Amino acid sequence: MGKKVTVVGAGFYGSTTAQRLAEYDVFDTVVITDIIEGKPAGIALDLNQSRAVEGFETTVVGVTTGPNGEGYEGIEGSDVVVITAGLPRKPGMSRMDLLETNAKIVRQVAENVAKYAPNAVVIVVSNPLDEMTALAQIATQFPRNRVLGQAGMLDTARFTNFVAEALQVPVKSVKTLTLGSHGDTMVPVPSQSSVNGKPLREVMPAEQIEDLVVRTRNGGAEVVALLKTGSAYYAPSAAAARMAKAVAEDSGEVMPVCAWVDGEYGISGVYLGVEAEIGAQGVKRVVETDLDADELAALREAAEAVRAKQADVASM
Repeated sequence: MGKKVTVVGAGFYGSTTAQRLAEYDVFDTVVITDIIEGKPAGIALDLNQSRAVEGFETTVVGVTTGPNGEGYEGIEGSDVVVITAGLPRKPGMSRMDLLETNAKIVRQVAENVAKYAPNAVVIVVSNPLDEMTALAQIATQFPRNRVLGQAGMLDTARFTNFVAEALQVPVKSVKTLTLGSHGDTMVPVPSQSSVNGKPLREVMPAEQIEDLVVRTRNGGAEVVALLKTGSAYYAPSAAAARMAKAVAEDSGEVMPVCAWVDGEYGISGVYLGVEAEIGAQGVKRVVETDLDADELAALREAAEAVRAKQADVASM
């Protein structure tokens, strides 16, 4: 049996994620699903026609799904399922404004994933991210290590890009880290950030770091405000696809993700942005990074803010 990955939702985020996953050429099959009749089949047809040009053999399959779970048999046996379904933000909206609408969508998707792909690792990218990840785990009833959310990879990529641009250095010479939640209680970690191996705090003044931290925290909103319709998808899909690839290859790569935290950092019983080792079963283990006192306090604060909201989703 070859590897199979499903992307639920054929909007910009989903279709771009499907394209990246197909072009990696590590899966036999990429399935893309949507509730809009014909749209996933059209995207699949188009992507398959790019194979000869890009030189990959992965087959893309489009599946239209119905309100009562019709079509979900097409995801059967998926090793990884990326859930992008839900509404994107509009200018001026916070991620939390999407909570009730997207909770209904994510719950229905998660229940169908549990039915047809009971051994899958689920990567959630629908907003509000931390809450939807918790909800997907509740709805699938999968072991918590097999349900994770994409946020830290994206936030870290944004932070890294802003630092590289500000210092006019290559992106690959910059290493940054963000933990906590995907939103207001994001915790950027300057103590673990560096440029060409030198601590970030030695090469950039504190107030400039703080400005870039704020810009990172508002990174999605900045894109939304410029686009006017829809939200970011190039960087987010790159992040989600890399996570799916790490699962498929059982790579053990350490990535910042939204994972279940149970005792690490003195925090228990909550989905939170932390670094984790990613493999075939999802999160192999949460990696405790050395944080300074302020960063640790901020992470614990983020955990409590997220915990309060995650408690609400169980009833949605």
